[in-house]
Order: sequence, then C-alpha cells, then structure tokens
Amino acid sequence: MRQRLARTLVFLFLLSGFPRQGSLLGAQALSPADRERVGDWFRRSTARTPDGQWGIAIGTMDGRVLWSVNSELEMIPASTTKLFTTGFARARAGGNARISTRIIGRGRLDSTNGRWHGGWYLELGGDPTLDRAGREGPTLRALARQLRERGIRVVEGPLVLSSRTGPAASHYPTVWAADYAGQTYAPPVGPVTLQENIISLSLRPGRDVGSPPRFVWAFPAGVERLVRMNAVTVGGSRSRLSLKADTDGGWTLVGSIGINARRYGLSAVAHDPSTVLVYAWSAALESAGIRWIKRTEPPANWPALPTVLAKVESPTLDSLAVEINRRSLNIGAELVLQWVAASQTSGPALLTQHVREVAGPQARVHLVDGSGLSELNRMSPLTQMLYLSRYPQLRGAEGFPLLLPANGLGMRGLRYGMSKGVVRAKTGTLDRVATVAGYLGRRDGVLVISLMYNGRRIHSARAAQWELLRLLGAEGVDLGGALENSVGGVSQRGPDGTF
Repeated sequence: MRQRLARTLVFLFLLSGFPRQGSLLGAQALSPADRERVGDWFRRSTARTPDGQWGIAIGTMDGRVLWSVNSELEMIPASTTKLFTTGFARARAGGNARISTRIIGRGRLDSTNGRWHGGWYLELGGDPTLDRAGREGPTLRALARQLRERGIRVVEGPLVLSSRTGPAASHYPTVWAADYAGQTYAPPVGPVTLQENIISLSLRPGRDVGSPPRFVWAFPAGVERLVRMNAVTVGGSRSRLSLKADTDGGWTLVGSIGINARRYGLSAVAHDPSTVLVYAWSAALESAGIRWIKRTEPPANWPALPTVLAKVESPTLDSLAVEINRRSLNIGAELVLQWVAASQTSGPALLTQHVREVAGPQARVHLVDGSGLSELNRMSPLTQMLYLSRYPQLRGAEGFPLLLPANGLGMRGLRYGMSKGVVRAKTGTLDRVATVAGYLGRRDGVLVISLMYNGRRIHSARAAQWELLRLLGAEGVDLGGALENSVGGVSQRGPDGTF
C-alpha cells in the first residue's frame, strides 16, 4: 500500500510540475527530462527495495521543493544527524571556538624543591581530540610539560576530576542499542575521553617459545600497565590475540603469537575511561620529570583562589566539524553537543529546537542524541532539506556546505563516475537505515537533497542513492563555485574546507 502511494505521488508530480516559490534562484528547476529520469530512477529503486520505505526531498537553496516523495514522513536519519549537531554547535559557539582542558591549582609552589603545596585538579571540557595517536589534538604530555615549565617537580594527592558539563565521568548512552556496546564506533561518552575512548596496542613475539609477547607501543601512553599478560609465544607465524575486559578497568591479553610473526595490533573500547586517565596522566607526569605522590585524600585546606597551571585546546570547531562529518565520528558529535549545551543531558532537546527554528514551522524532528546512532531519532526528509537550504543563509554560515565530505575526496561510493567536488553530503547507515543529505552543484545553482530509506535492503538503497546523485550531478559543476552564486562569503575558506 505504501509503495503504491509513493508511486502515485511520483506520477502526480510528473504530470503537474512543481511549486514555483521564492525568488533567490527563481530560474532553478528540474527540466522535464530531469523529472522523467528521476521518476524512472525511483521506479527502479523501489523495485530493488520492495520491503522498505523511501522518503525524498529535492529542493533549492531558497527552500523550494522540486521533487519529493513521502517528504513529511518522520524517518530514522542515522548519521545525517551529525550535520545538524555541527550546525547547532557552530551557531552557538562560532567556527573558531576551541574546547579546553586545564590543570587548576589552589596553593603555592615551593621554589626551593619544586613541590606544589596545596590542591590541584584536572578540568575536562570533553575534547574528543585529546591525547590521540596519529591525529591532530592536544596531549596530556603537553599539560605536564607546562607544569614543569612553571617549576613544578612534585605534586601529591589523588587525580581529582571536574567538568564544565556535569559529572566528570563517561558512560554508554542509554539511547544507543545494547548491541553496539563494546564496538569501537560506540565507546563510552562523557568528558573523560582519551583517544576517543579506544585503546590501541602493538605487540611482537617474545624472545622464546613459551614467553609472553612484548609491547611495541600502547596508546594512550601508560595503558600497557592495565594489561595483564596471559598470552604466550608459540612456534610458527600464526597469531590469535584478544583482549578481555576486567572488572577493575583493565584487560587481560589472551591467546598466542607466533615466534616468526610480525607485529600484531589490536584495539578495544576503554570500558572504564577514568581508570585509563589515571594511568595516562601518571605516564605524562613521568615523561615530564614530575614526581606524583598518590595520596588517597586531597589536602584538607585549599586556598580559595584558583590558578590555571596549564592549559591545552582542541583544534577549531570548524576543523572538528569537518572530521566528525568525514569520519562519522559518533563520540565526537556527542561531545561537541554536550560541550556547546554545557550539559550532558539537555543537548538533544536543544538540538531539536534548533532544527525547528531553522527549518521553520514545517519541521518534523525529534532527536535523542547528537550522532544519529540511536534508532529513536526521527526526522522528515523535508525538514532536512529545509534546514540545509536555510542554515547557509544565516549570517556567517555561508560556507556551511563546505564542512561536509566531498565526492572524490571522501564518500567512497562517489569516487568514480562524476567530477570531484560536485557533491558535499553526509551519509547515515544503521542495520535498517541508509540516508544521504547534502548539496549538489549544477549550472543553474545548488540542489539540496535528502534521500532517506528505512528497510532491510540498505546496500541496494545506498547504490540507488549514489545513482541518483550521479544522475543529477552529471553536469559536473563544482559545488564551491555554485555556492558563490547562491550565498555570499564562501570564498574565504581554508585548505581543509573550513571557513
């Protein structure tokens, strides 16, 4: 019944044409040939996905709908939610904002021996780039070096944590499916975050058969001290190693590694990020030549006035947005939302309200997280299209489309078959979801597209979505140039696509 209704809607659109509202790009439209090709595409796509549901909205940068099917149906958006999270964060904080991590002290330094007398604590901002191996971002070692540069040689007391968004802890979001727990794309979320709350190890065989494997490196630094060795070196070159989570926040390494094997790498979710942070901070202090006396209680009498002893900052919010959208980084989207909302709980409601304010009274949206990993999120294709068309019209947001991945430079499904830079879009994928939302350059302007499919045949649906983008983008017009004619100010952009 739903598919017959969808086909009827397409037929009516093909017969009657499309609304001609607005004046910003009044000449922009889909030609009769375009409409016929889109109609043919939709008939083929629904035939390949007979047990799913499609919602589609294709429009212009002034919000005119050119072609749609089930455009007001509330569907699961998956990771296209990240578009709206990054837009909301940028609207509130600005593209040059940074997330800080600080060491706050209350006491005094004894210059004779370098001992800090008093209390100190680590103030966490929820920076998703903190202490990452091989990626941009600040480090705990940089914090420790700043303490050393101040003349501090000895600190004492426990590692006290604080956060500007709420409790200084991280946990698995209750709105995410239980099946995702333990997967590296779904780590605990919260201000206590190092290396995206993933640990990575590299090991090599022991010196002899029967000896334990040896660490080559471990990230975050110091995490190797949390790994109990219950693995062994065996003859040959085959290896089977794995990590089992322990109740104390550490892991046990089990299995075997061949004496002739190359290095073996493995990763695991940091199921207790606070424990990892303690060991990583200890390693950072050691590297800076600072002695840490780990008493169980902080000093009783802290002076009232706090002092910033050390501070590091994330890359700019625009840079974070580019990475979150390109890598579809779930923890990054969640932490940015918590940070800009100054809360670990109110972000989704504020994000939902932001989308409604931008998209207008036709908005149909209910979001429970910032990443789109939850299947409880709902949004209509028309809402996505209206938001993406109207947000860049806001002052200072003209270059927002450039924060999205570009075909030919990302978006693996569109690396071939069309010119680079024609599409800037974000995909979303769950077990029963395949979505695409973004922008496409054409000679007469920019198309804003929302393609949503909820059903079992996500691979067929994704292939169909790529097919439509190639069809509509066959002119090969670079989106950056098309945007110059649609909204102002996008020429002032950096080499990484930020603006």
